[in-house]
Amino acid sequence: MQKGSLVFDFGLRTIPTVNYSSQVVYDANKLSKLVEKKKTMKNWLDFYKLKYERNSSKKPTCKTRFFGLCGAKVDAIDYYTSEIDKLSKDEVKERDRLKKDPKSVMPAAFVSFRTRWGAAVCAQTQQTRNPTMWLTEWSPEPRDVYWSNLSIPFVNLTIRRLVIGVLFFFLTFFFIIPIAIVQSLANIEGIEEAVPFLKPLIEVPFIKSFIQGFLPGIVLKIFLIFLPMILMIMVKFEGFISLSSLERRAATKYYMFLFVNVFLGSIIAGTAFQQIDTFIHQSVSDFPKTVGIAIPQKATFFITYVMVDGWAGVAGEILRLKPLIVYHLKNIFLVKTEKDREEAMDPGSIEFNANEPKIQLYFLLGLVYAVVTPFLLPYIMVFFGLAYLVFRHQIINVYNQQYESAAAFWPNVHGRIITAMVVSQIVLMGLLSTKEAANSTPVLIALPILTIWFHNFCKNRFESAFRKYPLQEAKMKDTLERTREPNLDLKGYLLNAYVHPVFKEVEDYEDVSVFDEEDYEHMMVPTKRTSRKTTPAPSKYSATSSSSLLDVHEEHHFR
Repeated sequence: MQKGSLVFDFGLRTIPTVNYSSQVVYDANKLSKLVEKKKTMKNWLDFYKLKYERNSSKKPTCKTRFFGLCGAKVDAIDYYTSEIDKLSKDEVKERDRLKKDPKSVMPAAFVSFRTRWGAAVCAQTQQTRNPTMWLTEWSPEPRDVYWSNLSIPFVNLTIRRLVIGVLFFFLTFFFIIPIAIVQSLANIEGIEEAVPFLKPLIEVPFIKSFIQGFLPGIVLKIFLIFLPMILMIMVKFEGFISLSSLERRAATKYYMFLFVNVFLGSIIAGTAFQQIDTFIHQSVSDFPKTVGIAIPQKATFFITYVMVDGWAGVAGEILRLKPLIVYHLKNIFLVKTEKDREEAMDPGSIEFNANEPKIQLYFLLGLVYAVVTPFLLPYIMVFFGLAYLVFRHQIINVYNQQYESAAAFWPNVHGRIITAMVVSQIVLMGLLSTKEAANSTPVLIALPILTIWFHNFCKNRFESAFRKYPLQEAKMKDTLERTREPNLDLKGYLLNAYVHPVFKEVEDYEDVSVFDEEDYEHMMVPTKRTSRKTTPAPSKYSATSSSSLLDVHEEHHFR
């Protein structure tokens, strides 16, 4: 018996409601590569056909090896047609192998239930006495599934995350070196000592002001420009199964990186680093005093950083200069067909993993400098005002909605806000210890203690609302739905919802009946803004009924 059928039988025995369907998970990564290669070949074939239509007097030719740079010259249309035929046959063979080979079936499946209550009970309870068997969790919505990671065995996930944790540690703390170099640029005396022959040039008022003001922020921005991409690659290796969880994990790592390197690293490397001998030999009780001295001295740097990264970043977001430049580069070098042009013009999604941690870093700076150097606050307030207007416009009118995550980001956001409050309170204690109000510092210890207590209270009280689905709510919605739409049947949609996309793209795949596009549009929840690529069209039904349609098949994922 296949593992997929075990999931089906177990679900029927455990939950007193019949499930609609179950979809086993196949290790289809090899098939995915074949499908992507075939898409590329088809695109080249379209390109050469268009080229031949424009000039039918000469048949286009191409070379067959190393990206068309070497090898024998052949007729391009005939070559790509034959290659596509070969790939089509390979796809069918690989698909048939996946269906017949028991090793290709992974110990995971998507199971859909008739009722929300049945899905909630099964997804949020332990299924067996052995806690390592029949692990259940809520599945992502179909658009949110990251299919490449579904084939990773459960044991490998722990090893992968350990490896990435070690790599992230070294990446974070070794990045202090370039941060220290950047901060040394703001120290004119250090530069003049290192390169004395540049002293006449550095002493020019304009150059001196530029070096002390904008140069450190610009260089730091350049160092960080590729970091979100690197972190996303690391998180994908960890094995998370949804796009939303990938972005949440990458956002957490990015915020930790910014906190250690941009905030703490700039302070330590910029001021305390200049007094390293004193910093090493002083007692631990004097550390808050050192930090209290160091942070006000870095206010100028953070003002320029907010202007360079924050203000300029928001301006670049509304102008979309980077996507514009990338589009024109693609249009010159990569665009061969209309399909390429459409993909080059795709605005993409908002990229929470890169934007949300930066916004929270500015929130941290605002809380820290509110009592230390309030002169920084107007720059922070201007940034948040501009960011609200710009990102609201971009989300509504520009970006595509890639998935629905049901506010899964909020617990992480709350935790980072609490962290920012605790850091600002510790900095305040350090600052007061350097003033005549040092006797009030012990009293302020209650502030971080009460803040952490409040965080634990909120976590215990409200976090379950973001992680679990209330059975009372599920039962109520099931009752209302049976009353309003007694003949509702989602079985046809569910047969396709969690089928691996590559199976739908392989020609002559008879076992998967692709759901009718018009009916598919009716099944999904309408959103405030529709996306050209990922968000279905609005439903003909009312908002209430169409939102309940999606809730009916709230599946859970067995791993």
